[in-house]
Amino acid sequence: MLYDHFVNLEAVTPGEYKKQAGGVTIKYGVHTTPFGGVFIALTPRGVCEFSFMDNEGVVSHLNDLIKKWPIAEIEEDAKSTFDVVQSIFSDDVESDRPLSLHVVGTNFQVSVWRALLQIPHGKVVSYGQVAESIGRPGSSRAVGKNPIAFVIPCHRVIQQSGKLGGYRWGETKKYAIHAWESAKYEE
Repeated sequence: MLYDHFVNLEAVTPGEYKKQAGGVTIKYGVHTTPFGGVFIALTPRGVCEFSFMDNEGVVSHLNDLIKKWPIAEIEEDAKSTFDVVQSIFSDDVESDRPLSLHVVGTNFQVSVWRALLQIPHGKVVSYGQVAESIGRPGSSRAVGKNPIAFVIPCHRVIQQSGKLGGYRWGETKKYAIHAWESAKYEE
């Protein structure tokens, strides 16, 4: 399961960004999870996209992927992506290597995503606490889109008041994920 993994987050370098992913092959697939369908894409260095598929079709997710990786070769390969999704959600899958993430983002976004990865399972923090943890206390809402849903746990960030707050995939899904994690990681 994801929580038995060490997660390795690696950002695209400025040189790689300038090449717009030329020479990179990205494999993608669509799979079912406890929280609905997901779109997942993998570069040879790790998961580069993981998003819930609420009302959008695969074409919408592919278009988003192409915007981030404009000249990469993109191919459907659900067999390759299935094992990664299984390792994230299944109690029956064990892994002897880290789950690698390969993201495109600004230095600020990457620092936020790294901070989110430090939030313990089944726990929540406020937006302000995340901003403080990266040394940017005035930037509590300037996080940007998280390219790796669930794995980079932005669902664990709540409002200072204790309310769930917004979530890219809706408050209902955020609540369901919180309940699932709380049940798995009760103290």
